[in-house]
Amino acid sequence: MPDDVILFDVRDGLAHVTLNRPARLNAVDPEAIGRWQALAHEIADRDDIGAVLFDAAGRAFCAGGDVVAMSELAAAATGDARPADLVRGLADRIHEGHRVLRESTKPIVAAVQGPVAGGGLGFMLVADLVVASDRATFASRYSDVGLTPDCGVSTLLPEAVGVRRALELTLTSRTLSASEALDWGLVAEVVAPEALAGRAREIADGWLAGATHAFGQAKRLVHAGRARSFQASLDDEAATIGAAIETPEAQAAIARFAARTTSR
Repeated sequence: MPDDVILFDVRDGLAHVTLNRPARLNAVDPEAIGRWQALAHEIADRDDIGAVLFDAAGRAFCAGGDVVAMSELAAAATGDARPADLVRGLADRIHEGHRVLRESTKPIVAAVQGPVAGGGLGFMLVADLVVASDRATFASRYSDVGLTPDCGVSTLLPEAVGVRRALELTLTSRTLSASEALDWGLVAEVVAPEALAGRAREIADGWLAGATHAFGQAKRLVHAGRARSFQASLDDEAATIGAAIETPEAQAAIARFAARTTSR
């Protein structure tokens, strides 16, 4: 599994993940898919990682799956191997990586510098916050190749923008500008290209400098609440805040808050 198709580095609590197939608009091929799956588990399991910065090399963020590579793989199938089974297996591996990262307690910020298309929307929306360059664009493009949404797009996109807008983007050839994506709620911020890397890093550093445990648990609670009863979420919230108040970072933060309050 080549390490250079997705770059990975951990320093001072920050995991930096970079899609690195710029010549293919960072579309993921089988090697990149395997790397993504493995990195997702590593990020979720490592105690020395408190936050994740996710970006991409080159002019595009991600064009989703490498359709050419997957079609070549399917064409080369022999024996009992069916093209549908091969493609489904690759999709399952991407999806496992997405699920692991979404369920982790590591907040993720994505820095999106250019075009995002197809399954690239799903890769982007694995992040908890998305900062985009004003040159970024967003499109579905699945119908252009006769395929259907994958990479979590059918869930993550309507979650971000609502069902009607998700249908508009997936059932038409519409391409959103960065400002339209901000208006739709697809991204959290739009900045100048030269400010993108710095702003994404500022967000990640803020998580690391603050109540890192609390940020991670807040992420987990919000995502988990979508798939269970209200009472189950309330019970989890009660247990989680009870545990949080005993952490050193919470006790220090409460003490600072109390000192500011009493000094007024």
